[in-house]
Amino acid sequence: MTESIFKKIAIIYRLAIIIAFVVIIRIAYLQFIHSEDEKDVKIAFVREKIEAFRGDILARDGRPLATSVPYYELRMDCNAPQTDTFDKYVDDLAKSLAEFFKNKNTGKQRLTAAQYSKKLREAKAKKNRYLLLNKEWVDYSELEEIKKFPLLRLGSYRGGLIVVNKYKRTNPYGRLAYRTIGYMKEDGTGVGIESSCDTYLKGKPGMQIIQKLVGGQYRPINSDETIEPQDGINIQTTIDIDIQEATEKALREKLLEEPNVQGATALVMEVQTGAIRAIANMKKGKNGEFDESYNYAIGDATEPGSVFKLMTLVALLEDGYVTLEDPIDGGNGIFQYKKAKITDTKVGGYGMMDVKKALAKSSNVAFAKLAVKYYEGKESEFIDRLTNMKVGERFNLDISGEGRAVIHSPDEAIWSGPTLASMGIGYATLLTPLHTLTFYNAIANDGRMMKPYFIENYQQDGQIIKEFKPIEISGAICSKHTAREARRALRHVVEEGTAKALDNKHYKIAGKTGTSRMAFTGGGYERGGKRMYQASFAGMFPYENPRYTAIVVLYSSPMFGNFYGGSKAGPVFKKIADHIYANSSDWAPIMDGKQSASKNNPNVNGGRNDEAKTALNTLGIKYIGAESTTGWSEFKTDSTSVKARTIYPTEDSLVNVVNMGLRDAVYLLENQGYKVSFKGYGKVIGQDPAAGSKIDKNSTVTLILQHNGN
Repeated sequence: MTESIFKKIAIIYRLAIIIAFVVIIRIAYLQFIHSEDEKDVKIAFVREKIEAFRGDILARDGRPLATSVPYYELRMDCNAPQTDTFDKYVDDLAKSLAEFFKNKNTGKQRLTAAQYSKKLREAKAKKNRYLLLNKEWVDYSELEEIKKFPLLRLGSYRGGLIVVNKYKRTNPYGRLAYRTIGYMKEDGTGVGIESSCDTYLKGKPGMQIIQKLVGGQYRPINSDETIEPQDGINIQTTIDIDIQEATEKALREKLLEEPNVQGATALVMEVQTGAIRAIANMKKGKNGEFDESYNYAIGDATEPGSVFKLMTLVALLEDGYVTLEDPIDGGNGIFQYKKAKITDTKVGGYGMMDVKKALAKSSNVAFAKLAVKYYEGKESEFIDRLTNMKVGERFNLDISGEGRAVIHSPDEAIWSGPTLASMGIGYATLLTPLHTLTFYNAIANDGRMMKPYFIENYQQDGQIIKEFKPIEISGAICSKHTAREARRALRHVVEEGTAKALDNKHYKIAGKTGTSRMAFTGGGYERGGKRMYQASFAGMFPYENPRYTAIVVLYSSPMFGNFYGGSKAGPVFKKIADHIYANSSDWAPIMDGKQSASKNNPNVNGGRNDEAKTALNTLGIKYIGAESTTGWSEFKTDSTSVKARTIYPTEDSLVNVVNMGLRDAVYLLENQGYKVSFKGYGKVIGQDPAAGSKIDKNSTVTLILQHNGN
């Protein structure tokens, strides 16, 4: 008996020695012989970068122009659900997933319910703990719906749903100022503010440990080594959304009328600061539609044409060679200078005129003669004057893509006999629209040239951490007297010259039209009888105390006939200026007591009947109509009477609030159960959807307001 026990102990002892020996050998093997297996252990855990939340790009009033919207990648730990639970719900889950992604209707190929079921069952068999359910990301509302699907509604531990946060860049205002706001590509390159401010916008990425699983899948691991990302900062721009929308709208409307346009741009600048309040760029695509795909405004340097005559005029005035009233002979409209033949558009020419009229009529002959008369033999003086006036100055803009302006000098090989005369009328030099506008802005600003800028400040957590103040390029590109004389000449262009169609009784515009031929690729200004043109208008408003300057440029495709700045670019400029004037509450005529009273009865806004009645009684004006049974009335006015008619708000259709004040309109609509947004100020002149429409409660009704209905 004792002997048997000792034998058993001996066997166990030998087995223990054998096991210990095997373990020692294995350790020695791993430590000394096959140490590269240490790498196998290391690669099971990988450091993964966590992207930071990208900062927003904001308009001047804080509304987002570009923002990162949270989206979610859907994965599943197929090992989490118990087998019987998985088998019970997997087919229902497959049907739900197939139906959900089919309804997203993005045009991508979809898995059927059967394919989803097979995919899920195979992943379960392989114990896949990080299965990608679908390549498409979902938004928050979609995620909440998916969380209710069979199996997944059991939660992450019992149902296996894994949600991975992702961010997608979006532009809430669509393509508004899109080329200026810009974008970033996956390779790290980009354009616009997104690119130039990428370092600030992208923040600092974090880091987490992820575990490599069977089948090449990865799973995040909670670890003390995790480093949280630092979100990017917000960039507040100078863009005014209302002015930007008006600028793009005016430009697009004109482009729809012009079959021969291949591109266009428009810029609005604030005179005192140089802040860019709007920038629109439209290029025609292969489909014939226009889009913000090329930044003409800051990147395209071309021969500016007649808008450059202002630079020539200011040089002549500042050097003391001419006054606006000095005579100049336009002759018969033809000026032969060396090998160049310079002509005016008017057959027979303008004959004798003063300098002011020469600018108003945009006489090429007159300005070529003036440049030759006063600067021939001393061309460097003209170039030095242009340089001192900062024409063609490099701005070092706060966004990428700045084009290079070119002002040739007499010592360059490209300079030839006719160059001086050509420069005097806007050829033989290259400027971007932004360069031209910045000069006009300086003239509007009494000679003080401001650097154009697009960024107001950097913000983090709602606090401004860096602010960009207006910067002077030059305190005086010319004397105040010269600047004011130049403005007087520009006003004459609108009063009596090529931009007469822009004149109006509400406010005064001053500016200059421009038409220039564009060279074809490879050289030459004409092919097969066709030419390409650049039509422009640059100006300021209101003339007496300019607050804004703007430039509009349209680029034609090869065409027969003419393409003038006054008729093409001018109307766009006026629409933009009209919008700014109509929506500037602090920009109205000053009442000095000299205005005559209207002989007609006043216009009366629709709204509360008792308030209107009190106001009319106070003014001693009687109105015709029965007492309102609802308390709401609309009014029609003529020279003899004010007529009232009851408004009947109904529950089943949208009430008519046109001609009401904003307060009354909002009250009525919100009481009907609708949300309200509005644009502009003054009384309601339009509503969308229209009155009488049947729409769901909580829908938004947009009101268009305008001062005095004008």
